[in-house]
Amino acid sequence: ARARQDGERWASALQRAQREALEREATRGAEQARQQELIRDMKQRLLELLREKDALWQKTEGIDTPVPSPVPRDPGLCARCHKDFRLLSRRYNCSRLCQGKVCHTCSMDMGKHGRCCLICYQQRHPQAT
Repeated sequence: ARARQDGERWASALQRAQREALEREATRGAEQARQQELIRDMKQRLLELLREKDALWQKTEGIDTPVPSPVPRDPGLCARCHKDFRLLSRRYNCSRLCQGKVCHTCSMDMGKHGRCCLICYQQRHPQAT
């Protein structure tokens, strides 16, 4: 009789342990599925952000493609703002692409290389925009 009671206790303990193991396995499986879904969502969002970054980069590259101003027909006017060159408004020759005549306001100091117009400066230094 005692052996039978011990056997029943062991059987019930074994069943309880098996039931707990199955519950743990189900919980672990559900958690793993949630983690995989989270990883998939994060990868999808990362791809969306990369596409947005690429689109913004391409848009920025397309916007910042200025063409140098042509040399004005009237050498007494600034190629950019068309201001008259006078005693207080000095004329500078663009030392870069366009070779136009520009005023102090419409030019950038290039140090020992002289001055150049803003468009030529932006083409040479795109990060300055």
